[in-house]
Amino acid sequence: QEQLVESGGGLVQAGGSLRLSCAASALTFSRYDVGWFRQAPGADREFVGVVRWRGGSQDSVKGRFTISRDDAKNMVYLQMNSLTPEDTAVYYCAAGGPLSSWQVTNERQYKYWGQGTQVTVSS
Repeated sequence: QEQLVESGGGLVQAGGSLRLSCAASALTFSRYDVGWFRQAPGADREFVGVVRWRGGSQDSVKGRFTISRDDAKNMVYLQMNSLTPEDTAVYYCAAGGPLSSWQVTNERQYKYWGQGTQVTVSS
């Protein structure tokens, strides 16, 4: 079965950095758009960023976060810099088929999801 597993979360002080990793089995990331989403307590799941299967990426946090893909390792990463307590959330990676630009921020467009990894940013 297709399975995604996130790792790299933890506790970090404000202003610090973390790199989250997403590993996949039974699917090849290079053939998917891979997005990152996050969900804070009491909040809806929100779009963080995406790396497109044909290249290119985008994010929703004004350049502090960067998504990259390593096809040789079949891994996708979320580099998070200048973290703030507002970034505290469970972070999920998700894979979907080739998506239109208007679809990449919509969680319903992603078919495969990881279990999430907790990121906690202290002040």
